[in-house]
Amino acid sequence: MGDSKKLAAGGNWLWEDSRMMLPEHKLAQNEHQRELRRRARKHIDEAEWSEIAMAFSTSLQLHRLIMIRMFDPFEETRIEGVVERMDQLSGRFMVDGEWFPFRDIEGAVLAEAEGD
Repeated sequence: MGDSKKLAAGGNWLWEDSRMMLPEHKLAQNEHQRELRRRARKHIDEAEWSEIAMAFSTSLQLHRLIMIRMFDPFEETRIEGVVERMDQLSGRFMVDGEWFPFRDIEGAVLAEAEGD
């Protein structure tokens, strides 16, 4: 009879609110929420690759600032800087002394041309 009062009107609602989650369940719930926010990789067509290649070439040759959108499954990532090196064989490029893979590029624009 004492247990039935927990769910009945006027019962011990404080007891009902004190249920706990196991740490494993909390981690699973957090991981599930994170997976719901996962982004898909953007497909880039030939025309866009042509524009990206031109921006990279200009940045490398004329030392102009470039803004690069990079793929990340959970957030939008941007790189700003001057392209220092490109390694076609390894499929990577260097900005501010750090290497990045070409396959993760989602877009690129020269900083001065961004307002166009």
